[in-house]
Amino acid sequence: MHLSCDAQGRICALALTGGQAGDCPQAPGLLASHLRAGQAVLADRAYDAGYVRAQIQQAGATAVIPGKKNRIVPLAHDAEIYKERNHIEWAINDLKRFRAVATRFDKRAANYFATCCLIAVLTWLQL
Repeated sequence: MHLSCDAQGRICALALTGGQAGDCPQAPGLLASHLRAGQAVLADRAYDAGYVRAQIQQAGATAVIPGKKNRIVPLAHDAEIYKERNHIEWAINDLKRFRAVATRFDKRAANYFATCCLIAVLTWLQL
């Protein structure tokens, strides 16, 4: 499960892929409709790729993504703003609070994804 959330930890976009799929290729689709000029996009090292950074920059946003350890030229990021990345962890925990998601009770991908979407709607209704 790949997701993006807003500053309040509410889920904005979801993507479901196989377990072998990497995180970074999902980023452009998750960010496409949510990028706005002047905002900061926080992500972990798994999303450190040139094309993700380029997409963020083209939208006029700022990428707050630490560089991977194996980068030849290290990239700087704002460590204070990066501390706010815990909102995505909160969003993931909101999903896993439901046993059907945490234990992957639904064996069919469509049912599992529908459950996750329903939970995302519930998080928007709570706040």
